Amino acid sequence: MRNLIYKLYEQQLERGLAPEDLPNHVAVMLDGNRRWAELRVGEGAKPRHGHAAGAQKIHEFLHWCDEIGIRTVTLYLLSIDNLTRRPGEELTDLVGIIGDLATDLSNDGRYRLQFMGERDSLPGGLKSDLEAAVVATSGVAVDVDHGVHVNLAVGYGGRNEIADAMRSILKSHSTQGTSIDEIADLLTPELIGEHLYTGGQPDPDLIIRTSGEQRLSGFLLWQSASSELYFEEALWPDFRKVDFLRAIRAFESRHRRFGA
Repeated sequence: MRNLIYKLYEQQLERGLAPEDLPNHVAVMLDGNRRWAELRVGEGAKPRHGHAAGAQKIHEFLHWCDEIGIRTVTLYLLSIDNLTRRPGEELTDLVGIIGDLATDLSNDGRYRLQFMGERDSLPGGLKSDLEAAVVATSGVAVDVDHGVHVNLAVGYGGRNEIADAMRSILKSHSTQGTSIDEIADLLTPELIGEHLYTGGQPDPDLIIRTSGEQRLSGFLLWQSASSELYFEEALWPDFRKVDFLRAIRAFESRHRRFGA
C-alpha cells in the first residue's frame, strides 16, 4: 500500500512540473553513504556497503533526470581532501567503486561523461577508468529530447578548480608574449568561467545535498554564485524519486534573483 501511495504521489508531482521552469543543470552532493551502511548493515558494517549502494542510486537518479529533461548533471563523488583523509581500506574500496561506476555509465549509451578534478592526484587505475569512460562517451549526443551530460567530480576541490583556471589563463597568454599587466586587464568573470572544469556549460541552477548537512564543502564555489540550494534529510542511498521531484518542485516555486 505504501508503495502504491508513493507511486501516485510521484505521478502527481511529475504532472505538476513545468518543463519551461526545469533547471538546466543540477549538481548533487551524494552525502550519507557511510551512515547508511552503519544503520542498515549494523555494527561492524564496512563503508563499502554504503558506497556501493550509493553508486547504484546514481543509476536511478540519472534515469530520473533523463526522464524529466534535465540535460546537465554534476555528481560530487570524491573530494581532494578525501584522498588524504579517508582510511586506506575505505579509500581503496571507494576508488574501485567509482571506477566501476564510470565504466558502467559509459556502457549505458545515454550519458556523455566528463571528468572534473585533479587527475594527477588519483590512483593510476581510477585515472585510467575515468579517462577511458570519457573517451568512450565523447560521441554520445545530448539534446533537448534525450541524453545527459554527466560531470564526475573526483579528486575535486573548488579552490583547486579556481587556481587551475587562473593557471590555465596565465599559461595560454604567456605563450603569446602577453605581459602580466596586460593579462590583469583581460581578466573578467567570463574569462575565468571559460577556464573552469565546466567551461562552456551552464552554471548549476540547483544544488542538492543529501543527509541533512547544510554546507557546500568546497563544491562548485565559483559556479554556485546564483544557484538555488536544496538540503534533503534522506541519506543518499535512501534518496527516492519523490524526494527528487520535491526538490525540483521547490526550485520551480522559487523566484530567482541572481545576486539580489
